[in-house]
Amino acid sequence: MGHMERIHRGAKMIRLILFISAFLLLFGCPQKTAPEIPAPEHEPAPEPEPQPESSLVIYPRESKIPEGAIKITPETDIYPPILHSDEFEEPVPMPYPINTKGAEDSPFITPDGNNFYVWFTPDPQIPVELQVLDGVTAIYWSKKENGQWQEPERLILNDEYSLDGCLFVQGNEAWFCSVRAGNSREIDIWTAELVDGTWTNWENAGEQLNLGYWVGEMHITSDGTQLYYHSEKEDSLGCYDIYVLERVDGIWQPPEPVEAVNTEGCEGWPFVNEEMDELWFTRTYMGSPAIYKSDLINGAWQEPELIISQFAGEPTLDRQGNLYFTHHFYENGTMIEADIYVAYKKD
Repeated sequence: MGHMERIHRGAKMIRLILFISAFLLLFGCPQKTAPEIPAPEHEPAPEPEPQPESSLVIYPRESKIPEGAIKITPETDIYPPILHSDEFEEPVPMPYPINTKGAEDSPFITPDGNNFYVWFTPDPQIPVELQVLDGVTAIYWSKKENGQWQEPERLILNDEYSLDGCLFVQGNEAWFCSVRAGNSREIDIWTAELVDGTWTNWENAGEQLNLGYWVGEMHITSDGTQLYYHSEKEDSLGCYDIYVLERVDGIWQPPEPVEAVNTEGCEGWPFVNEEMDELWFTRTYMGSPAIYKSDLINGAWQEPELIISQFAGEPTLDRQGNLYFTHHFYENGTMIEADIYVAYKKD
């Protein structure tokens, strides 16, 4: 599960599109269960919003959702998420404006539960190599005010075309995956700094993490000393395994596999809670992604417990223990939409 995994297939084409776009610019070519809240009817897409000193063309988030798109609800979901734990309420979709008739993926919530980041694309049927130019596919941020999620705002993480995702935020620092010029590989890890409300100082995380350790979607512990990530390395048991880096004197040490959770299957998309005693991750279960949790006892990760199955993945939690995740909707073997769901922790 995870849109960045699908992006691998289109990364080479994206590099070609980025080159062509730069050529055109240089040479002057024109240029609990939330009630169902219906998304507004869409008028023709307005003129794109110009970005100062930028080649980006940006449209309002929902303006590119196809006409006639039908919102899938729990009542019409053929393969709804299945809860296996008595610690949570039944999963429910997050309300509009977090979820739309487009596809939401790769969620991240800050520990206070008030800042929500999500990747959005208007139509998951569009090839990833074309999403980079649609003016809306990106990471978005929504703030909770008076108990209500506000209209998501696009994060600007580059002044040229790029395809960004798998955001992780800690304080004023963000880490994210990106397909863009200047990468060491097709998808690199980048960082950004929040300054006066704007994400700026975008930097590649460096060759050690990207080429040396082959870091994929990741999570840094609350004390900043460990980085958990998934990777398809030569010593991986399956398609992905989960690894951990220790930071010693400011230097990330070589990766160690998290043996308690890795199998010949596929484990990835790790999340570690604020207390650093729960490792949440995605693993294939009965043919589709599922969410597991491993507890840390006496310094050792334990046998993982299945929490939610059936097209559920990429877990992220607030400090109240509420579990947010991506749910993909499938029909006749085709993924037709994705939403963000939440399973509230029982009192």
